[in-house]
Amino acid sequence: METSHKKPSLGLAIVPILFLIVTLSVNVYIFGDDGLSGSNQMVLILSSGVAALVASRLGYTWTELREGAVKSIGSAMPSILILLLIGSLAGTWLISGIVPALIYYGLQILNPTIFLVAAAIVCAIVSLATGSSWSTVATIGIALLGIGKALGLEEGLIAGAIISGAYFGDKMSPLSDTTNLAPAVAGTDLFTHIRYMAYTTIPSISISLVIFLFIGFGIDTSTQPDVAVILSAIDNSFNVTPWLFLVPVIVIGMIIKKIPAIPSLLTGSLLGGLFAIIFQPQAIMQVAGEGYSFGTAAYVAVMKSLYGPISITTSDPVVNDLLSSGGMYGMLGTIWLILCAMVFGGIMETSGLLHRITASIISLVRSTGSLIASTAGTCLFFNITASDQYLAIVVPGRMYADTFKDRGLAPENLSRTLEDSATVTSVLIPWNTCGATQSGVLGVATMAYAPYAFFCILSPFMTMLFGYLNIKIRKLDKKEKVAAAV
Repeated sequence: METSHKKPSLGLAIVPILFLIVTLSVNVYIFGDDGLSGSNQMVLILSSGVAALVASRLGYTWTELREGAVKSIGSAMPSILILLLIGSLAGTWLISGIVPALIYYGLQILNPTIFLVAAAIVCAIVSLATGSSWSTVATIGIALLGIGKALGLEEGLIAGAIISGAYFGDKMSPLSDTTNLAPAVAGTDLFTHIRYMAYTTIPSISISLVIFLFIGFGIDTSTQPDVAVILSAIDNSFNVTPWLFLVPVIVIGMIIKKIPAIPSLLTGSLLGGLFAIIFQPQAIMQVAGEGYSFGTAAYVAVMKSLYGPISITTSDPVVNDLLSSGGMYGMLGTIWLILCAMVFGGIMETSGLLHRITASIISLVRSTGSLIASTAGTCLFFNITASDQYLAIVVPGRMYADTFKDRGLAPENLSRTLEDSATVTSVLIPWNTCGATQSGVLGVATMAYAPYAFFCILSPFMTMLFGYLNIKIRKLDKKEKVAAAV
């Protein structure tokens, strides 16, 4: 027997969203940064329950809603596997001395005044080369965070610079999955899309770098930690050598060669463990504990660094705060958050509640500027509700493709808007797969770095500005209009 489904009213469709927003606001007020320890997850589960109750009134069965939630979770499984491997990579790169070596050499090159700009540029270059903001943050980003903290900078500010650079590179790289997905959904080709994105992306990153430079000039360097003490503590605890950089070079090279992220990160984790055994016997014995031969201690220490929390104790308390990792175990809270978010998004999508809300937005479109603004707003809405940047690209892309064509607008206008809004705002949402991942990897709360992720904040406003001012808005020519109408 086929179940008949009623179409939701707009008022009914926004009930779960309002519940989510109000409850999260209360949660953040009461728990603050500790919300990620479990209370935010429970809010998402409760919101899923509200969405399920609304859906049941529309004739949806629990089996249908469960299947939608499971399908949504399934789409996040690659991200979850990558998260686990990032945790293990962070552990072996710590015990092998790779991260300490990056901090050691970085402290001798960088100073607080130029650090934020340098961090953003370095992450932009690496992400542009690899096409992956996640890999960039998990490797170079972690080291830069350690350097910045050693220089006495606030961690939210450092993370904001790292993420701004990483997402610029991810957005503009032809190797990036989102950079390939957006033009495919919109109906244009990759390099036309990248060329058209440059018009809005270059101003956004330029303004961001200027802001970071001004912040750097305003930093009081008289109260910075003694770098010589930090360098000495690292030097006494690790065998610091440029040979350690061979591992990140191999991993970055694998990603550039388009080897998938999971085998690349697994290789990086295992090489980190091997280099720990070769170069860091002192760290191996400290992590493993007393009573082991070196062979057994090597196995114990590497295994601990892969799966669980480890720390290296030095003579300096500042360095001690930098040299710790949670391994795979440290990623479980983030994975819990992602699972809860995908349940909510799956129920909202399966029941048609998300479609009802976005259809109402489309009905308000009057001009090119408002169309682009509506598309950007819809992408942000899906990042908040569906909790996944890929859905935030695909669903609005499908929704607005015909509207852009009907108004005589070239598809690269749509693909650019999708990237300017969906790709970069995903990292600003604590329960989105991107926001949860970067927060978990860096150990910095999303709300702590979000105000400083200037590139991610500016990008959607830049694309809307271009829309309302009719700057670089390409129209379809006659031949293209005929082809679009067929």
